[in-house]
Amino acid sequence: MQQDDKSQPVELGENTRLVHDARHDRGAISPPIYQSSLFSFTDYDSMIARFRGDSDHALYSRVDNPTVVELQKKVAQLEGGEACLAFGSGMAAISNAILSVAGPGDKVVCVNHVYPDTYRFLRGFCTRFQIESQFVDGGSLPALEEAMQGAKLLYLESPNSWVMGEQNLRAIAELAKKYGVITMIDNSWASPIFQKPLAAGIDLVIHSASKYISGHSDVVAGLVISSQERISAISRYISPFLGGKLSANEAWLLLRGLRTLPLRMRQHHESALELARRLQGYSRITQVNHPGLDPLPTSTLTGYSGLFSFELSEGIDIPTFCNALNLFRMGVSWGGFESLVMPAISVLNQAGEFNSAIDFGVSPRVIRISIGLEETEDLWRDLKNAIESACS
Repeated sequence: MQQDDKSQPVELGENTRLVHDARHDRGAISPPIYQSSLFSFTDYDSMIARFRGDSDHALYSRVDNPTVVELQKKVAQLEGGEACLAFGSGMAAISNAILSVAGPGDKVVCVNHVYPDTYRFLRGFCTRFQIESQFVDGGSLPALEEAMQGAKLLYLESPNSWVMGEQNLRAIAELAKKYGVITMIDNSWASPIFQKPLAAGIDLVIHSASKYISGHSDVVAGLVISSQERISAISRYISPFLGGKLSANEAWLLLRGLRTLPLRMRQHHESALELARRLQGYSRITQVNHPGLDPLPTSTLTGYSGLFSFELSEGIDIPTFCNALNLFRMGVSWGGFESLVMPAISVLNQAGEFNSAIDFGVSPRVIRISIGLEETEDLWRDLKNAIESACS
């Protein structure tokens, strides 16, 4: 809160809160990077107070580095949560959050087309510890309600991977509360700018901060946001022992990314939606998966990110299409300033057990596309030229 000319409290806008911090040491505009493994105490009493839990004095960077704490405070505020915990990867955030809720003998319900490593974690790691998983169509409330009965946790991803399907978060949250099921969502696709699941009744929110929150393809990180009680359960009983900490330098880079997140998301939204509409009307494309093309009346999205997918017709040679692209790079991940493509064939051929693309029936004709910050017309020209050059 700040005061206006009449000394009345003024609620600052989201963009302003992301840009402005409390005053830092020596008047620095950006927060310091506390590149230190431990933090010493000035006297005996202050050290004892910290170990008793009577002080928030920094102790050890595995648990409470000041730069990381600065990031956590800003993200919690952005998502509308009471607290946030940062991790060294999105999967560290996902695994810590799940294990803070589910234990041996518990059942986890998860939507179809979830992030591939989340699928592998549930099918592989969790099964070894007697945590059962059931995968259901997230777009079907009756299927979700049936699966929820007897479950401990419901794991959501909206929009989900590859097919970009949304879930009715408000209705799902109500159902979960009816059956005493804790809800958790991966909100990486929308970012906190375009979707706030906590406001819809979801219990915990997860981000792969490597994506839009970073925005520069130079950080691997994860975040969990929830009530103080649920975050404390992770920070006291799970995360100190799994070691998935975030470094001070990476936390600083994420704080940098937050400053421009609203601006970048607007560009991703506008460019990707325009390209999705053009592809939808293109004769050589059989399907475009973008939630903005046919918005659900129950949607909690206030905008759209740059990630969507489309399906090439049988007459298009996929290797030729990929190799003909000039501006689009081929690579995993998404959410950076650069535009990327990833053919579904790559994950359908991925080695190892528990292949979600195969199990959920992703078509080999699908291309996932991440729209960066280049000019929309330049990207359209590149896509169109690559499609035409790959015609048989």
